[in-house]
Amino acid sequence: MEEAQTQTRTQTQPPKSTFKRKHRKNQLKPRMGNAVHESLSSINFLQRAVESTHGRSRKQSMKSDMVNDVKTASREEEDGEKEEVERKIEALQRIVPGCESRGVDELFEETAGYIMALQGQLKAMKELASFVEGLEKEKRKFGG
Repeated sequence: MEEAQTQTRTQTQPPKSTFKRKHRKNQLKPRMGNAVHESLSSINFLQRAVESTHGRSRKQSMKSDMVNDVKTASREEEDGEKEEVERKIEALQRIVPGCESRGVDELFEETAGYIMALQGQLKAMKELASFVEGLEKEKRKFGG
């Protein structure tokens, strides 16, 4: 009789596959190992996300720091150049007569005129010096 019941059970119910049995076992058992693994992978993912975000902001801040350093150096260089130009203009105003209170444009015009006047004076002095040398040579010739 038992054989008949077993046969009727097998005829009415199809045999279950092993895949379905294993799958059902996994669903019924608590997944402590899988839960821990999933939690760890989630934590790793979040850490990577934070690091990449932090890395980007750090790179951006480093880039902005470099840009600020270049801008600061550029401003300091410009300030240094401006101070040097102002110092040279003041020196030029002291050298060229009558230009202590003149503007930069007038200062440059007067400086150009002053240089040309100095060149004329230098040429005249050279001519005068060569003339005097010639006179001294003649004086020596004639026993003077």
